[in-house]
Amino acid sequence: MGSSRFFLTLQLLLLSSFCSVRLSKPFTTAKTDFLALLSFKSLISSDPLGILSSWNGSVHHCLWPGIKCGGRHSDRVTALVLSSSRLSGQISPSLSNLSFLQELRLSDNHFTGIIPEELGQLSRLRNMNLSVNSLGGNIPSTLGNCTRLQDLNLRRNNLQGTIPNSLGLCKELVYLLLNSNNLMGNIPPSLGNLTRLLLFRLDVNNLTGTIPDSLGQLEVLETICLNENRISGEIPSSLYNISSMQVFQLAYNQFSGNLPSDIGANFPNLLALVVFANQLQGPIPNSLSNCSELYMIAVAYNKFTGPMPSSIGNLQNLETFASASNLLEATAPRQWNNFMDALTNCTGLQVLDLGDNQLQGFIPSSVGNLSSDLFFFSLQTNPISGNIPADIGKLTGLTRIQLSNMQLRGTIPQEIGRLWRLEMIDLANNTISGEIPPTFGNLTKMTRLFLQNNELVGSIPQELSSMQALESINLSTNNFLGNIPKEIMLPSLSLAMDLSHNHLSGPLPLEIGKMNNVQKIILSNNKLFGDIPSTIDGCQILQTLYLDRNMFQGSFPSSFSNMKALLDLNLSHNNFSGPVPQFIDQMELQHLDISFNNFEGKLPIGGVFKNITAVDVRGNPNICGGPPQMHLPGCVAHIQTQKQHPRRIIAIICIAAALACLCTAILFFAIRYRRRPNKNPASIMNLKFEHKKVSYNDIFKATEGFSSVNLIGKGTFGTVYKATMTFENQPIIVATKVIDLEQHGATESFFRECEALRNIRHRNLVKVLSSCSSTDHNGNDFKALIFEFMPNGSLETWLHTRACTDNRSLEALRLIKRMDIAIEVATALDYLHHHGTVPIVHCDLKPSNVLLDEEMTAHVGDFGLAKFLVQEGMMSSQSATSMGINGTIGYIPPEYGMGGQASTQGDVYSYGILLLEMFTGVSPTDERFTDGLNLLRLVEMSFPDKIMEIVDHKLILTNGEIETEDNAYAPGKIYECLLLVTQCALMCCKESPNERISITEVAKELNSAREKLLA
Repeated sequence: MGSSRFFLTLQLLLLSSFCSVRLSKPFTTAKTDFLALLSFKSLISSDPLGILSSWNGSVHHCLWPGIKCGGRHSDRVTALVLSSSRLSGQISPSLSNLSFLQELRLSDNHFTGIIPEELGQLSRLRNMNLSVNSLGGNIPSTLGNCTRLQDLNLRRNNLQGTIPNSLGLCKELVYLLLNSNNLMGNIPPSLGNLTRLLLFRLDVNNLTGTIPDSLGQLEVLETICLNENRISGEIPSSLYNISSMQVFQLAYNQFSGNLPSDIGANFPNLLALVVFANQLQGPIPNSLSNCSELYMIAVAYNKFTGPMPSSIGNLQNLETFASASNLLEATAPRQWNNFMDALTNCTGLQVLDLGDNQLQGFIPSSVGNLSSDLFFFSLQTNPISGNIPADIGKLTGLTRIQLSNMQLRGTIPQEIGRLWRLEMIDLANNTISGEIPPTFGNLTKMTRLFLQNNELVGSIPQELSSMQALESINLSTNNFLGNIPKEIMLPSLSLAMDLSHNHLSGPLPLEIGKMNNVQKIILSNNKLFGDIPSTIDGCQILQTLYLDRNMFQGSFPSSFSNMKALLDLNLSHNNFSGPVPQFIDQMELQHLDISFNNFEGKLPIGGVFKNITAVDVRGNPNICGGPPQMHLPGCVAHIQTQKQHPRRIIAIICIAAALACLCTAILFFAIRYRRRPNKNPASIMNLKFEHKKVSYNDIFKATEGFSSVNLIGKGTFGTVYKATMTFENQPIIVATKVIDLEQHGATESFFRECEALRNIRHRNLVKVLSSCSSTDHNGNDFKALIFEFMPNGSLETWLHTRACTDNRSLEALRLIKRMDIAIEVATALDYLHHHGTVPIVHCDLKPSNVLLDEEMTAHVGDFGLAKFLVQEGMMSSQSATSMGINGTIGYIPPEYGMGGQASTQGDVYSYGILLLEMFTGVSPTDERFTDGLNLLRLVEMSFPDKIMEIVDHKLILTNGEIETEDNAYAPGKIYECLLLVTQCALMCCKESPNERISITEVAKELNSAREKLLA
């Protein structure tokens, strides 16, 4: 018996020892880490930056790039950080053997495959960031074993399946980002256990079901973002009990029910309430006035009812109030006046969109007391009546007024002429009377003027000729008299001129041909007479021409044969006569109406006449022939005499000889052309993108009718909206740049940007997803570009605006992050200058054109001024002549101001200024720069001894040290890094282009400075 016990004890000891060896082996030696890292490297299929080239046995693995060791076990790996390294391949399961690993960051690469479930064995892991890759499969449920995890970021991948319940076991989580994937199913109730969560993002997925009540347990949550899913039901009341809530975003779902009346009391720290595009109803709670820091209320496109809450006026920080497309009311005059009066307290208000509701009453004179920052004002599609108050002329910041589809009457106040920034005014579909004020001549920035369907009288004022940026004008369906002023035939008109349904008389001005960019001219239903001037063929882009129901006479204009873009022509109900010319069947017409005139003779049978539903020839009794389906009388054949035959033969011989000469000439030039090298970038970069095209309707819906809620920003040639569109069967958030075609040079900028973006692919360039070249609902030309959305905005915003005084911006723009951004921008320029199909010069590099994604990775954008180089230093003739050298004051190299051509050295200069601005926090156009002092001179005077005196104050701690990621960098290393960065910037900004270093050298120097800082 004793012997049996002895052997049993011995077996248990041996088994215990064996298990101990098996379990502890991966945790006992640094060699395990070494082998795990080599296994990771073996699955990397592409390493274009050569980051892993030194991962071999000749150097200790703790010294490898991207590896950090530390703690009590100094040779054990605690961090693997290879973000933005352009790596491709799969993530090795062997990483699970890095048993001391606390930080795993592989974001912004090209990893594919799945997330290995073995990563759940990393029990010490605190930070896992695999975002911005192409990882698929499910989120491993084993991640629930990583109970020390504080930051889990898997956003912008192709992850599928459901959110695992086991994530609720990671109770230390502070940041959970699973957005922009293909996740489906319900939100697990177990996530309510993550009571330390501050940031919670599940937006842009395919989630369904309802919000679980348990999320109300996230008592310190600051941001919840569930936008763009298919979540339904009522928002649980428990969610409204989280007093720490700052950003509450549930847009683009199917939520129903009311917002609680005490939401403002429960969310005292609320900054943004974004719930548009749902099915919410009930009143807008008055308690929102308790949210003193609230700057955005976006509740448009719901079913809210009740009065407009006057208490909104207590929100002194409010910048956007968008409640369009609801059922909101203001029936009593006092109620409406009180609301508008209250809004005058919102001194920072920029966007006020109350359109498409049930508001009644008058526009009060107090509208003139609204914020001077207001640039968007819309009351359209409401039964508001009365006059437009003269006090509206006090809102000198306005760029857009939308008061269409209302019941306004009276005259247009001349005070509107004071709004010198105004770019669009829409007063259509009212009963406004009187004349157009001559003060409209002061609105020199006007691009769209819509006054149609009113009761305006008098003549069209010549003062409108001052609108040199005007692209579209619609004065139709009024009572205008007199001639069409030749002065309004503006070359800037590129969309439409509609003067139809008035009482205009006289001939068409010869100057009509000056509108060489216009696409639509509608002059129907007037009293115009005379012949059509031959100069009309100057309208080479014209697609639609309606001259019907006038008193024009003469023959069918031969100049129409030169108008190659013409698609829709209406000459009906006039006094035209003579034959219908045969050249019509050579035109690209899609619709032709020549009815009720005096045309005669044989109709052509080709071209537009092949589709008899597209042609109307009624009311011309003397026409004949044409396609048989038109059932017109046959034409009488003329008997040819013998004497006519020689003439016909001679004519045929002459024509044949001419054609032979023409063909020979064409052949000769074709051969010469083929032998010449192709140096024109336009010839090798057509403007067709490989992605799917989107239509105007797609963009209109995605931006909610270009709602101000989705407005991101406005530039020289366009306005950028946030939108949600479907690409590759996935709904994603995009940035839609709508080209302002009424702006001079905008069309050229659009095509230039298309050319530049056509063949460039780089992780630090803004990715173009699609383009649109179409017409809008009014038939006006429409052009837009669809880009990848950059949620963190521009570098300029982070460097200079009010938002950058908060803790988040200080976190984001620490020294190492600024180094990363600087390197990323330099890498992008290096690609443009040296590694594309054709070298490209950006020509407008500045902080506002450097955009930041969710990981604060830099992407260079806005190629509207880009130039192509045929060879280094030589600009193509097309680029040289298509647009003069432009840019932004403060960043333009000195040689451009003296007539120099665009060059890569010019971009290097702009980059140098950008680099100085990033590390000093001072704009080159700062008001302190006078009497010859500028940013470059300021830095030159401080270099090298006084560099620390001009460093951005947001990098300086209260003790005078530089703010870094963990404040662990040695002061000597920090100073050396800043010294190298400044020296590099100054070498970029040499006055002579030939003395500047190349952008390739810049990237190399900055990488070296970064490595020394981290060493």
